[in-house]
Amino acid sequence: MGEIRDLLHDHLFDRAPIAIAVLDRSFSVVEANASFRTLIGPWEGRHCFDILKGRSEPCAICMGRKTFADGKVRMGEDFLRLKGGVFSDFVVRVALLSSDDPATDPYLIWVAFDVNEASSLQRENELLFERVPCYVTILDRNLGIVRANRRMRETFGAAPEQRCYEVYKRADRPCQACPALQVFKDGQEHTSTQVGVTPQGEEVHYVVTASPLSQEVGPDGVRVNYVIEIATDVTQLHILEREKLEAERLAAVGQTVAGIAHGLKNILMGLEGGAYVMQSGLRQGQTGKVEHGVVMLTRNLDKISRLAKSLLSLSKGHLPDVVLTDPNAVARDILDLYGELAKKAGIRLVGDLQPGLAPAPLDPDGIHTCLANVISNAIDACLVSEKEGCRVFLRTFEQDDVLGFEVIDDGCGMDYEVKQKIFTTFFTTKGAGGTGLGLLMTRKIVQEHGGKILVESQPGRGTKFSILLPRNRLPKPRDSRSSTTQQRR
Repeated sequence: MGEIRDLLHDHLFDRAPIAIAVLDRSFSVVEANASFRTLIGPWEGRHCFDILKGRSEPCAICMGRKTFADGKVRMGEDFLRLKGGVFSDFVVRVALLSSDDPATDPYLIWVAFDVNEASSLQRENELLFERVPCYVTILDRNLGIVRANRRMRETFGAAPEQRCYEVYKRADRPCQACPALQVFKDGQEHTSTQVGVTPQGEEVHYVVTASPLSQEVGPDGVRVNYVIEIATDVTQLHILEREKLEAERLAAVGQTVAGIAHGLKNILMGLEGGAYVMQSGLRQGQTGKVEHGVVMLTRNLDKISRLAKSLLSLSKGHLPDVVLTDPNAVARDILDLYGELAKKAGIRLVGDLQPGLAPAPLDPDGIHTCLANVISNAIDACLVSEKEGCRVFLRTFEQDDVLGFEVIDDGCGMDYEVKQKIFTTFFTTKGAGGTGLGLLMTRKIVQEHGGKILVESQPGRGTKFSILLPRNRLPKPRDSRSSTTQQRR
């Protein structure tokens, strides 16, 4: 038996096909076997955090420190640097060489199990990590960059031991919705859309997914030690989306301009008619005809004024005046504004506002104009229908990060031909009382907010207008007023 013990003592340590090291309380490597040297490299006179992590100071999360403190054996995953600078995932176990008195025991045994050969890891690293067409980073619990792939380094200039927010955002603090921090907190995968900044100051839009890479299993449960972030550059898609939105806005303006001739022609005909009646009355000495002609001229001049103001507002190309706005506050203002008018007309105006809607970056005056136009049309549709107990509903809601406003009436409705015209020309169903610009202006404002307006209608049964505003396409607030919730007076 003594001979067997000597053989184990003299040969097993060096011949074991796993990396083994002995550490003292300062985390200096005092002994290591041949596998350690082959896989990881020279160790004499060096600390474990220098050899295994390339760090100049002890790791923030260290199984060895905890084991020195309580004497408990620990096992977990760790991300270690191999010979040649290649990093790989290992299963690590630490234990005191003697557990009689943890407070005085001076040495710790460290054992690492590698599941692949180093050469295989290098090939996989080169093919999968370095060449993948995404930004890949491995982060420690301090959000320090342990490793970054080639595309990440070339785009953002990543360097070891920098914080991810310093590299991605040129910022001095973590992002408010940092997916890596969420992974460290709950151990689950998280995805978010972010905007980074290159060393040249260019914006890079990307979708990043963070996942747990290395975990420690201890007496307190599972703890994530490292996170891998994979980010896909979507800058070109963002540019195309922005150009598409701009094209939609310009198309709306273009369609409006194309209908100007038609609208002006009708008004000019009214002016010519009024002038003819007035001149005829003057020639014939008929005061009644003159007064009637003046009324016609006045009515059409007023219509020209309203048309000019609407066209000026419709043709403006500036961005909305955006502030953080309570969507329900705008809707309540519309209900108060039109409540009395609807009541006098025998129409029931009902609000169905989803409670707890988060503030959104909106142009409150613009959204107010949109809802006013649609509510006004709904009330007119009810008046035309002459139904008893006609109702108009104003609804707010949010679903799948899409903010919505709906106006529903059970008035006269529209047929297919009318629905095709309401957003494209100076079409109006109000005769001389309308310019045909209300819904054109509404659509323009909605498109400026990155949204869309939909209509459903059936003759005799009513109409539903839906304004849908995806939150991720809403414009950004333009000044410091965005820090407070804006409510209409």
